[in-house]
Amino acid sequence: MNENGSERAVNVSRLWSGGLATAVVAALVIFAGTLVVRGVFGVPVLAPEDAGYLGDAGTVGYALVAGLVALIATALLYMLLLSAPRALSFFGWIMGLATAIAAFTPFTQGAELSSQVFTGLVNLICGIAIVSLLRGVGRSAIISRVPSTPDERPGRALRHEGVLPDVNQQEYDPARYRAMEEDAEYDEARARAQLQKAEEERARRDV
Repeated sequence: MNENGSERAVNVSRLWSGGLATAVVAALVIFAGTLVVRGVFGVPVLAPEDAGYLGDAGTVGYALVAGLVALIATALLYMLLLSAPRALSFFGWIMGLATAIAAFTPFTQGAELSSQVFTGLVNLICGIAIVSLLRGVGRSAIISRVPSTPDERPGRALRHEGVLPDVNQQEYDPARYRAMEEDAEYDEARARAQLQKAEEERARRDV
């Protein structure tokens, strides 16, 4: 488990298990799309016309590339979660643009229009599946590190994950603990000053 700043931690095992599952889904989307397009519509996509309903070795390679893209997207999501603000928004934009490129790329190839349309559609569905699944995986892999009370500071999250079972927050990171206490004291002092100022103004108005 790795943390980003003082507010975000990432459950690595959950993230990558979700990424592997997404890779399997991406590969199956390619096979399912090929089966539907070739078997139902009779349009030769991702393989020559004389190949079977599931295509040929080229179709297998295409499915493996889709799975690899899902793993690369998982690595990108991991990097963004560790270092970028609004990581899921950046991930959505990056992968959305990549999906659009994949959907329009078949139209630059020398093939029949029907084949170009269905290949682009398969690419689009595969990209949408990867983006939607990994965004959900990313949200589930984020562990909030923002404490709501002193007893719920990040040390408890670490103990809950089994990383530091017998170490409290102050012992684990005393500098950060002091900084959070100073921030709380500053907020309290500021609130008292504002309250006192409001009382003084009210007293002047009453006079």
